[in-house]
Amino acid sequence: MAAAAARVIVVAGPSGAGKSRLCRRLHDDHGTTTVHLDDFYKDGDDPTLPRVRLAPGPGPGHEVVDWDDAAAWSRDDALDALDRLCREGVADVPVYDISRDGRVGTRRVSVGRSPYVVAEGLFAQEVIDGCRERGLLADAVCVRNHRLVTFWRRLRRDLREHRKPPMVLLRRGWRLVRAEPEVVRHAVARGAAPMTSRQAYRRLGDMVARGRAA
Repeated sequence: MAAAAARVIVVAGPSGAGKSRLCRRLHDDHGTTTVHLDDFYKDGDDPTLPRVRLAPGPGPGHEVVDWDDAAAWSRDDALDALDRLCREGVADVPVYDISRDGRVGTRRVSVGRSPYVVAEGLFAQEVIDGCRERGLLADAVCVRNHRLVTFWRRLRRDLREHRKPPMVLLRRGWRLVRAEPEVVRHAVARGAAPMTSRQAYRRLGDMVARGRAA
C-alpha cells in the first residue's frame, strides 16, 4: 500500500451548521482540498434507501426518502475515494444533484500542495473510524450553533437552491431541529470535537499552516 501524501480533516455537523462555509475559508486562506461527502448519496431509485413519513395522512407526497439517515449514503465509496486521494494525490468523485435524487457526473479532485484533505458532509462522522484505521485521520470537528440559527440557515439555503418542495423542506427542518442534539452527540461519540465554525477555523487553520510550514 502506498504511503499517504496527505491526511484527512473531518468536518461534521448538522445540516446548515456552516460546514461548507468553513471549508471555503480553509481553501481560500490555506489552499486545502475539500471533498463533499454528500456527493456519495445513493441514487434515488436505489431500493435500499430508507424512507420516512413527514406528515400524517395517506396519499402521495407524504412519504419521502430519508436523506438524513446514514443508510441513504455510501460510506465505503467515500472512504475509498479519500484513500485514493491521500495516497495517489488524485481521485474521481461523484457529483450529486439532490434536486434530481441522483449522481449526475464525476469530477477529478487533486490534493495540490496542501498536506491535508478536508472531508465534510452530513455523515462525515461516519468516516472517522475508517480514516483512523487506514492511518489517514488528522483531526475531526463537529460544527454546531444554536438550533434555531441552524434551522434558519438551512431553510434559506435549501429554498434558494430549490432542493425540494417548500413544504417538504419546512417539515424536514422542524424534524431536524428536534434531532440536532442527538446528531451532535453522535458525532462527538465518533471522535469529533464540538465547536463553532469560528473556533473550528482557528483550530484547523493553525494546524494546516503548521503542516505546510513543515
